[in-house]
This record gives sequence, structure tokens and C-alpha cells, in this order.
Amino acid sequence: MASTWTLASLTLATNVTVYQPGVAFIPTPLPAPGPASNFEEIITQFNRLGRTTVWNWIKNITFEGDTGEPEGMVNIGEERYILGRGDWSEKTVSFGKNIIINGTDRSPGAGFAHILVYDSKGKRVADATLTPPGDIEYHIGGIEYDGQVLWATLSQYRPNTTATIISIDPATLEHKPIIHYQDHLGGIVHDTEANRLMTLNWGARNASLWNLTAVVSNTAPSPPPPPSSSTTIPQFSTPEKVVRNPSFYVDYQDCKFLGHSRIYGSRAVALCSGLATLAVNVTIGGLTLVDVETLVPLSEVPITLTSALGTPLTQNPFDVALVDGRLRLYFLPDQHNSTLYVIEPEVNSPYQY
Repeated sequence: MASTWTLASLTLATNVTVYQPGVAFIPTPLPAPGPASNFEEIITQFNRLGRTTVWNWIKNITFEGDTGEPEGMVNIGEERYILGRGDWSEKTVSFGKNIIINGTDRSPGAGFAHILVYDSKGKRVADATLTPPGDIEYHIGGIEYDGQVLWATLSQYRPNTTATIISIDPATLEHKPIIHYQDHLGGIVHDTEANRLMTLNWGARNASLWNLTAVVSNTAPSPPPPPSSSTTIPQFSTPEKVVRNPSFYVDYQDCKFLGHSRIYGSRAVALCSGLATLAVNVTIGGLTLVDVETLVPLSEVPITLTSALGTPLTQNPFDVALVDGRLRLYFLPDQHNSTLYVIEPEVNSPYQY
């Protein structure tokens, strides 16, 4: 069960477009998060996977409307699917080969961060715009649901810049800034037992750990970031620690907290999905169980499946759940016209290698 604590920040106005009036954004009472509900069995079944695993396609759900660039996803009992979506009104522009200005390699660009809610058939329920025009932190990264709130990161769409960690009320889609940080942030998980966040930077090369009890009790959250025309820089928070990712197998795109697993000596464990281009025309994707405290990989498996459009399944967001006692994975790889691909490993398949 998620830890109980009080957010000490001002709720920001959110522009919400409702497509199904009278339909709740999320079931009530708030359900438990799927990945953490049966995490030991999820870990047990994950550790049976391998390169020769046979995958069954359980169902495909086409999401209505333009999904933009989906970066994070939460599955709520297959009744609701919540996406983090980015829209770009102005693309970032490279400063040139090997040119770095103020620690980064491109212009900020412009756009909007959204939270989208879909029903079980892929029909839109609501679309919440989280960022105002002119805000430079418009890129939403991975998202996490902990049974109480949604967690997300809003960042500049370029490395080595700035980000704000926000919480989102799933019932209203109103959001609150919690932490402002001097780096790009993408994936995020909430260790509900330790009340700690783990966030990933650009390419998931570093993880930052945040003690939420200390953040909420001892400090007021930083204000929202300034618009691109402002020269004022708000105060930044310092994480409890930053750890280097020791694995270069894939760059994690989205992660889900599982729990403190007895299988791994009560370590806090998350499941992360991603991909990396290692050479020209060589892109690999996969899933990794990681130690939340160290980012050390505990178990990993490649995923070579692609969407109908040829996109690797592990590009962009994912989620995981245990359904009827079976490990089930959810992927949304394609931009703009997105189909949710739901897969399970073959029943009674032989030991994988």
C-alpha cells in the first residue's frame, strides 16, 4: 500500500478536455497499482523468460485520436489506460556537430505536455494539458501510478537542462510541482515502502533518488519553471544521491515499481523497458529488472517483436501486470496513430535461454 503523506505545493490549473461526460477518469475507490499488487509472482515469471521465449499476442487496442509522442503509460486494470503525451509546436534544433552551449547541444524548441485517459476499448475519456504556452519544460517522460497519485516528469526536450517532478490527481487530472532539478528527467518510479522516488536522466545514464518525506516535510517545492523568454532561474533541489547506470544494454524509456522483493534480499525492484541503437541499422530492445537504489540490472530479457508499422515494441511506454495468474505486458510503441499491443509468454514453454 502506498505511503500516506501530504503534498505541500499549490495545485496548478490544468486545461482538461472531456470526451465522455459523466465518465470517471479512474475507477473509484482508487485501485491498487497493478505492477506492485503481485510483484513477487511477476518477478518469478519474468525470471523464466529468455531469448527463445515464445510470445502470444493477447489483444491489440487502437487508441482514438492523435496520441502525439507517448512517453509513459499506466494500465488501470484494463479499464483505463493513462498516457503521457508530448506535442511539439517547434522542433529543437542542433547547435551543430560537437557544439555545446550552456551544457546542452540544441535549442529548447516548444510544445505541450499532456495526460490522456482512454477507456478499455481505446476511446478517449479526457485530455489534460499540463504546460502553458512558452514553458520550456514541456516534455513529459515516463509516468507512474502508486495507488494514490500519478507521478510524472516535465523536462526540457534536450539533455543536461532542467526538469520538474509533478504529482497528478488521477480523479481530477490537476497537478502539483514537487521538485525542480537541474538535469533532464524521463522515467520515474515511486518506492511506496521507503517513500522515495527514483528518476532517470536523458538516456537513463543516471538515476536520482529523492526522499519524499524529507522533501515534503522540510522544504517547500520549487516554483514552476520560467517561460523561455525569462532569464530568472528558480531554485533547484538536490537529490539524496545520484547513481550511474552500470548497464549500456538499453536506454530505459519507462519504468514501473514492483516492490521490495524477497527474491532479491528485500531490495527495491523496478521493471524498466527501453531500447538503444548500437550501430547503423542495429537497434535492440528489452526489459530489465533493476535495483532501484543502484540501477544494477538483476535480470534482463531482449524483446525483438515489432508493431504493425515496424517499430520495436519497447520504444516508448509500457506497463506490466499479472492477469489470471499470467505475466502480461503492455506496449505502445508508435507515435500519433498508436495501437496498444498486449502480449504474454507461451504457457508451459520449456526453460528459456
